[in-house]
Amino acid sequence: MFYTKWAKGLMKKMKWYDISLAKAATFFATLFLITVWPAFHDFVMQFDWYWYLILTVVIAIPVMKKMF
Repeated sequence: MFYTKWAKGLMKKMKWYDISLAKAATFFATLFLITVWPAFHDFVMQFDWYWYLILTVVIAIPVMKKMF
């Protein structure tokens, strides 16, 4: 319960571009892990491409519902 209040308080302080920067940082951190950690690379690459597409669509649905 405390964590959600804390996170909501942080979100109120952020601008629109801060959220985009957080997403970009997560993306590049994942690329970094794939590059320097062979076990993580093998784990990520063992899945077929369509699983990533399915996850992208499932995760994007709630965001799209709020937008439109």
